[in-house]
Amino acid sequence: MTTQAEKLIAIAVLKAKPGNRDALRAGLLALIEPTRAEPGNLDYVLFELRDEPGTFYMREAFASQAALDEHVAADYFQAFAVTIDDLLAEPLRLIFLNQVSA
Repeated sequence: MTTQAEKLIAIAVLKAKPGNRDALRAGLLALIEPTRAEPGNLDYVLFELRDEPGTFYMREAFASQAALDEHVAADYFQAFAVTIDDLLAEPLRLIFLNQVSA
């Protein structure tokens, strides 16, 4: 069973370069299904800022650092990672969170 101390929760912030909104959105959406199928994945949901189209937030949670490492090493994630720099207006921000309530 995963403890709160082991669980990794993060928000990834990804801002598309002008003209790359659709490509970034499609790439991020393609990660959803295989990531959710990973045994260590607890949550993986994509959001787009309503007032800032092209700025995406990926809410993600993994059972442990090892589970996150496996996700990042997955072939489909690595294939996306190769393209990400061309799509982003600024570096990806990964914000780690501690869960306070249920």
